[in-house]
Amino acid sequence: MNFLYPSFLLGLLAVSVPIAIHLFNFRRTRRVFFSNVALLRTVQTETKSFRRLKHWLILVCRCLFLACLVLAFAQPFIPGKNKLGLSRQGVTSLYVDNSFSMQNERNTKRYLDIATSKLDELLTLFRNTTSLQLLTNDFASAEQQAGTAESVRDRVTSIRFAHTPRTLETVYRRQRNLLSSLNPGGLNQLFWFSDFQKSTAGDLSRLKIDTTDRLFIVPMDAQATKNIYVDSVWLSTPFIREMQNNSLNVKLTNAGRENVKNLPIKLYLDDTQTSTASATLAPDGSAVVALNFNVTSKGYHRGRIVFEDYPITFDNQYFFVIEASPAVRVLHLYEQKGIPSDRVKDYVNAVYANDSLFVRRSFSVQNFDVGQLKETDLVVLEGVDQVSGTLRTELERFVQQGGSLAIIPPSNPNASSYNPFLKTLGIGNVQVTTTPGVVPSSLSVSDPDRRNPFFRDVFQQSYQAEPLNMPVASPVWRWSSGERLLSLRDGNPLLTQSRMRAGTGFQQGSVYLFASPLVSTYGNLAEHALFVPVMYKMAALSVRAQRTAYSFDDNLVTIPVSNPSERAIYKLKHDKLEIIPVQRIVGNQLLLEMPKSNELSAGQEIEAGYYELQLNGKTERLLAFNHGNQESSMNFYSADELRKAFSNQPNVEVFDSIQDGDFVQVLEQENLSKSLWKYLLLASLAFLLLEAGLVRFMKG
Repeated sequence: MNFLYPSFLLGLLAVSVPIAIHLFNFRRTRRVFFSNVALLRTVQTETKSFRRLKHWLILVCRCLFLACLVLAFAQPFIPGKNKLGLSRQGVTSLYVDNSFSMQNERNTKRYLDIATSKLDELLTLFRNTTSLQLLTNDFASAEQQAGTAESVRDRVTSIRFAHTPRTLETVYRRQRNLLSSLNPGGLNQLFWFSDFQKSTAGDLSRLKIDTTDRLFIVPMDAQATKNIYVDSVWLSTPFIREMQNNSLNVKLTNAGRENVKNLPIKLYLDDTQTSTASATLAPDGSAVVALNFNVTSKGYHRGRIVFEDYPITFDNQYFFVIEASPAVRVLHLYEQKGIPSDRVKDYVNAVYANDSLFVRRSFSVQNFDVGQLKETDLVVLEGVDQVSGTLRTELERFVQQGGSLAIIPPSNPNASSYNPFLKTLGIGNVQVTTTPGVVPSSLSVSDPDRRNPFFRDVFQQSYQAEPLNMPVASPVWRWSSGERLLSLRDGNPLLTQSRMRAGTGFQQGSVYLFASPLVSTYGNLAEHALFVPVMYKMAALSVRAQRTAYSFDDNLVTIPVSNPSERAIYKLKHDKLEIIPVQRIVGNQLLLEMPKSNELSAGQEIEAGYYELQLNGKTERLLAFNHGNQESSMNFYSADELRKAFSNQPNVEVFDSIQDGDFVQVLEQENLSKSLWKYLLLASLAFLLLEAGLVRFMKG
C-alpha cells in the first residue's frame, strides 16, 4: 500500500491525546460515608470492572477514529500489478479505428462494434474524469477537444466507417497536438483500439512514443479471412465503338488465406446486367477475367463490377465509366501547296475521310492557329521544309503533353532545321541521303514483325504465316534511333516510333518518323494496302487510354479537359454532395486534390460512385471514384508482433486481445491503482458513531 500524501501521516501523533486523557484522569474523587458498607463493596467492585472496560473501548474507538481520519487525508492506495499503471489524472486520449477493414467479423459481431462496446465499458473507469478525448479516422474538428465520459459515450454511438485510412504515426501526431495544448509536460495516457492492418498501419519502427505518455494498445486479434477485391479495370482497345463487340478486362485479387472457386462476376452497364464470368483465385493470388459487352449509343456509360464476398463488403463493387466512340482528332499540317495534280495527292485526308471515327482538319503550316493543338490527338506534319520558331516550340510542347506526331519528310529536307527539332523529341540527328532534283533509287520494304503490338489485329489470322506483297520506297534521310515498325531491305528504317518522356501528369508522347515522302515518285507506300492500317493504328494509339476509374487514395487526380481556362473553377457533384477540390490547370490537364474526411463540411461524406465534373453548372465529364484497395489486404499485426515493435519503449503496453470478456476488469486490476481513502473515511465515521453509542448506552 502506498500513500498519495504521506506527509499527513504525521497526524497520527494526535492519537496520543485521547491516550493521555484516559491515562491521567485529574478529576478529584469524593468520599461518601455509609453505615454498612459490606454490600456496597461488592457492588463497587463489579461497577469498577465494567467501567474500566467501557473506558478502554471508548479509548480504542477514539484512537481508531483519529487514525482512520489521518490515513484518509494521506490517501492510501493499492498500486496496480503493472508498473506502467493507469491514472485518472492528466488527459486520456481514446483512438478507435473506424476504417473499412473493421467490417471484419468475429462471432457475427463486427470489429467496430466490439471496439465501441469495450470502449463504453472502459469509460466506467473514468466516469468522473473531465479530460477525455475520442479520436477516429475522421479527424473531425470536434475530436480536437477534451470532454467528460458522458460526452464521449454519446459520440461513441455515432461512430461510422470512414473512407480515409490513417497510419499510426499520423494518429499519434494528432493525439499529441491535443495533449501538448491541454497538459504540456504532464503525464497522459493513450488507448488504441484497432485491428492493426499492416497495409495501413505504416512503419512501426519510426513510431516513437513520448516518455510522458503511456500507451495502451488493444488489438482486435484479427484473423486473415478471405476477401476479394478489384485491382484494376481496363479496356482491351484504346477506345470502344457502339454496336460492336468490346472487351473489358478485370483483375481480381484474393487478399485472404482461403481458396475461392468459381466466384460469379457480374458486369452492369447503365444499371443493366450485360455480362457475367467466373473467377477462381488461390490465396494471395490474382486472376484476370474478360467481360464482353456492346453499347448502343455514344457518350459516357456507367459501369459496375459486382460480386458477393463476406464479411468485408465495402469493396464488393467497383465503379467505372467508359466513353463510347470518342472522336480521334487528327490535324494535318503541310507545306503551302498549289492545286493538287494527279502526281501530288492528299493521301492523309483520303485515309481519315473514310471513317466517321476521325475528326480531321488540314492547314498550311503558315496559316493555322497553334491553339488548335490543345484539341488534337495526332498531328501529321507532311512535306514541311523547315521546322522552327513558334511551330517547333508548340509541336515540342504538344508531344511533351502526351500527343502523337507523325513526320513525313519533304523531297529535300533541311537537316540543319530538322536535327535540333528531332533531337529534342528524342530521335537524334538524321542524315539526308538525297540531292536536290535527284530521286533516290527505290528499295523494297521488308515484312513487318507481326508479333509487334503495333500490328496487332492488322493481319488476319489465316495470313499470319504467308509472305506479303510489300511496297517499295525511296528514302530521303536515314537515322538509327526509335523502335522500327517498317524497315527497308537494306536494313535502314522506313518507319519508327519513338517515345518522349511526358510532363507531370501526362502519358508519354509518340513520334512517328517516315523515311520517304508520300508521292508516287518516291515509292508506292501511300497507295499500298498496308498504308491505311498503319495510319489508322497511329491515330488509334494517339488516343489517350481511357482512365475508367479513380481512387480516393490518389493524392492527385489528373483529368483531361477541353479548352481549359486558368480562372475556371470545376466542381464535383455526386447526388446531393457538391465539393470544390483544390485544383490547378497544367496544359490541357486538370489536376485535382481529393479532400480527406476532416476537410469536408459537417454532414458531408464521400462515397464510391459516379461524380459529375461540372463547370459553370454544365457537366463536362463523368468520373468514377472508388475506395482504395489498401484496406482490402487481410494482413494484421498480432499482439506478439506489436510487442516486438515496441519492445524498446517501456511506456507502451500491448494487450493480448480485446476479445477477453473481462478485458476492462483485467485492465483495472493490473493497471489502475485502487484508492482506499473513501473506505477509511467511512471507517472513521463508524468508530465515531460507535464511541457515541458506548457513551450513551453502556451504563455502569
